[in-house]
Amino acid sequence: MVTRTRTQRGGGPSLHARLGRLDWPALGAALDDRGHAVTPPVLTPEECAAMRALEGEDARFRSRIDMARYRFGEGRYGYFAHPLPPVVAALREALYPPLAALANAWAERLGEDARYPPALADFLVRCHAAGQTRPTPLLLRYGAGGYNCLHQDRYGPLLFPLQAVCLLSGPGVDFTGGSFLLVEQRPRQQSRGEAVLPEQGALVLFPSHHRPVRGTRGHYRATVRHGVSTVHSGERMTLGLIFHDAE
Repeated sequence: MVTRTRTQRGGGPSLHARLGRLDWPALGAALDDRGHAVTPPVLTPEECAAMRALEGEDARFRSRIDMARYRFGEGRYGYFAHPLPPVVAALREALYPPLAALANAWAERLGEDARYPPALADFLVRCHAAGQTRPTPLLLRYGAGGYNCLHQDRYGPLLFPLQAVCLLSGPGVDFTGGSFLLVEQRPRQQSRGEAVLPEQGALVLFPSHHRPVRGTRGHYRATVRHGVSTVHSGERMTLGLIFHDAE
């Protein structure tokens, strides 16, 4: 099933304010119920264009990856270097607190000991103490025929259980095809897949590795992987927001 969001613009001078006005209880309920949530657009078309333009600035990135070389898919992505672009830093900082609250609720349901502090800076202190010091936000670019194989973004032993992607290109305008894919594997069941096509500037929130699902004997872990279906035409660019740093 392909999920589309209704057109709704945030507005206001502060990206933190736009994110703060999102209906976080509804987003959390969607993550609990369906394993993902889609926001209205939080970046303007102009902000999306400015983010796409960064792809040509090599100095912005600590590493570039040709996906075909590693059989990850077809396309290219780059991990941002410090200092992160202001929009990337603001998104990461503003998204973390409500997601940390949900992450703590998930850990409690699953009987896990992990608890996440309310501020990203405090969580990153833990990452750095564990030897995970390299930033993980990334910019991804796919041309016609591009795709991303199903995977999880694990960069060390310390892992934040939720992440986000922001679509920077306009579906049906800048590209066709290229849905965001989520595949969930529940114990003793066949895999369940979902295709999501958000609006330009919108976020998809989803699990990094697993999520709790209620069963007859309490909650159990459902493993989640994500990817991108084949782009049929044009160019598709996205911003990936991962909250744990890499080794």
